[in-house]
Amino acid sequence: MDKHDFVVRFAGEGGQGLVTSADALARAAAHAGYFIQTHSTYPSQIIGGPASSQVRISTTPVLSSGDGVDVLVALNQHAYDNHFEDLNEGGVTVYNAEEYDLLEGGHYFGIKADELAKSTGNARAANMVTIGAVATLIDFDLQEIDEFIRQRFTRGRPGDDEIIIANIEAVRLGADVARTSGFTVGQLDSPVPREGGQVILTGNAAISIGAMAAGLEFYAGYPISPATTILIWMEQNLWGEGRFVHQVSSEIEAINAIIGAGFAGKKAMTATAGPGFSLMSEGLGLAWMAEIPLVVTNVQRGGPATGLPTKSEQSDLYTCMHPAHGDIRMPVLAPGSVEECFYAGALATNWAERYQGPVILVTEFGLADRGENIKKPDLAEISTESRAQVSESDTGKRYDSWDGTTPLPGMPVPGGPGAYVANGSEHDEIGDTTHLPRHHVRLMERRFKKLDLLDGAHYEIENADADVIIMPWGSSKGPAREAYDRLRERGEDVGWLFSVALHPLPGGVKDVLKSADKIIVPELNYLGQWSALLRQEGYRAESITQYTGLPFKPSDLVKRISERIGVGVGVTA
Repeated sequence: MDKHDFVVRFAGEGGQGLVTSADALARAAAHAGYFIQTHSTYPSQIIGGPASSQVRISTTPVLSSGDGVDVLVALNQHAYDNHFEDLNEGGVTVYNAEEYDLLEGGHYFGIKADELAKSTGNARAANMVTIGAVATLIDFDLQEIDEFIRQRFTRGRPGDDEIIIANIEAVRLGADVARTSGFTVGQLDSPVPREGGQVILTGNAAISIGAMAAGLEFYAGYPISPATTILIWMEQNLWGEGRFVHQVSSEIEAINAIIGAGFAGKKAMTATAGPGFSLMSEGLGLAWMAEIPLVVTNVQRGGPATGLPTKSEQSDLYTCMHPAHGDIRMPVLAPGSVEECFYAGALATNWAERYQGPVILVTEFGLADRGENIKKPDLAEISTESRAQVSESDTGKRYDSWDGTTPLPGMPVPGGPGAYVANGSEHDEIGDTTHLPRHHVRLMERRFKKLDLLDGAHYEIENADADVIIMPWGSSKGPAREAYDRLRERGEDVGWLFSVALHPLPGGVKDVLKSADKIIVPELNYLGQWSALLRQEGYRAESITQYTGLPFKPSDLVKRISERIGVGVGVTA
């Protein structure tokens, strides 16, 4: 039976090459012209512990990790016991026959991948044995796997040819085992030809590239899951004259370093997770008060405290909107896909320069580590904004009153004209400390008025006249979109609303929110944080929450949304 979509999951223990296997299959499928999305889950220890990594392969754009699994590769008994219930009808398990055995008669077969790999002369080719078996089950062209192997191992080193030959042989040995088993899960449809180049990126890499395209010059970061790969990317790529990357000893050092860089005229950024973001609270308050441009990316994970360091959650939104004490509300961008991560990275950098202040880019583990193939961005199309500069005739009154009717005054750079004090205490026009009420009133109004300068973020509106609007945020966008499409196919009168900018909201988004009778917000937290914030603004919002550390399944959302709008669940797949 021809199918346009397959999900393959590799499950076992950390260190068994699960991510490598899923990534290899994903890259081979992307090279063949398919859309792919990867998703991994693993414990926080360096090696060992239950882990899994999967790839969804489709002839159409992949929005989520899917509802179930078509092929499960279970490398130990624990993996089989904890994942077999996710198999779709007709799904097949490939189990590690060197590790355990299953009773005859089930929808599974064993494979001795290590033993077969050794027979090729390359004991490290066991994952290729398994990939050969998986590819055969979905009738995926083995020639595409061969091409991936050639590209991967053609490195100009002695022995490359031997490694390539052994890995291709390993693929064929795995394919032979799958054919002998007699199982199949269908035939993958041929990919639809696409125009333009494709690139596979993770969310964290996309943010990094976007920020760099917008002119990022300074990055300081402390390694913390799941934000560490942004630091690593910057260390490997943010090079050249006028650019600087540094791994600091704490998140407090990171926020203060980028405040200093922003004050000195550099486009500056750091990335962290919830625990580190909490430590940056006082620094973010200083950046807001002193009006220093910078970007902080918060890659959310399960919390509070150490929580679930390698799981996905959307539970830092309250903190991101109000990250410091006092009257303060930060600009917040929350991309919903890997492609949107790229543009959000660029926009956050530009926003910081445009309004001369801190910007929060909030994402999650479910996006940070996810791989997707997207249209290769044209870096030349990314606008590069820089803060307004001062002239020789500047009066030095950087913190003068401003009501939005004139261009935002320029920001002096130390060593240039218009020197001033960047003061965390309330200050007068040149930054000197003052407790006079008139200065606090006028500068409070100035700081919040500057938020009106922030626009240009992507948003989506469909069927806005519907009484019920589905409005996810962040990584919940993909599964919510699949659920929305299924509900519309059933004839349900629901609308769609999504905004990368959570604050300030675009005017068109506000108009839809005002008119909707009910706004349903799927989000990965316990408190229903986004709907609560929307209700504070007077919008009729309510949440569908999940806090398992895993993404939504579209079928679950169809069921839960149907219950909320009072219709039968019906067909969900």
